[in-house]
Amino acid sequence: FRIFLRKNPSINSKRFSAASTKLTCRIKKPKNLDNPAPALYDKAMAYLGRKRKKSGIDRDGYRPNVGIIVCNHASQVLWARRIRHDGWQFPQGGVEHKESPREAAYRELYEEVGLYPHQVRLLGTTEKWYRYDVPSRARFGNHFRGQKQQWFLFHLTGEEADICLDRSNKPEFDGWCWVDYWHPLDNIISFKKEVYREALQELEPLLQAAFLKS
Repeated sequence: FRIFLRKNPSINSKRFSAASTKLTCRIKKPKNLDNPAPALYDKAMAYLGRKRKKSGIDRDGYRPNVGIIVCNHASQVLWARRIRHDGWQFPQGGVEHKESPREAAYRELYEEVGLYPHQVRLLGTTEKWYRYDVPSRARFGNHFRGQKQQWFLFHLTGEEADICLDRSNKPEFDGWCWVDYWHPLDNIISFKKEVYREALQELEPLLQAAFLKS
């Protein structure tokens, strides 16, 4: 993964063309990949999947995690439905052993919504880590309390059709749609609501600045 990012620090791609921003949810299937860079990236992700080892829990009982917000040219954000659940959320995932949060964000972006690094532009991250406690029924062990998250804001520079929910062997989502920036606050599960509020508030100026420049 590091080798891929080092050899492809800024892969040029055509700017995101005006595409439909309907709230219609979609389920996408993988496409055949002819580009050698994505093919190499697929192999790197498959290798990392076999070598996966979760990071440990910190002394306060929180596991490191990344949250991902993908926006389109209309400042809408990608909202995804969890597979076999009726719940919706932003993509997120744990930081693996010896993996930086940035590396984890790109890996989760690939695994959960099927996007390659050259199909997005990183607009910024939260400076602090936000924590949430999971309900007691979802806890394991005597020490685990929940997740601590750093959030990443990406702009989709590829095509809407590039989004693919079953790139990995164990898909996290089975549907997605574009929603207004603040829509998630009224629709996320209660124990994550405050983290979503704080992350969205911190990242909103970065979103506004990015589109004022374009």
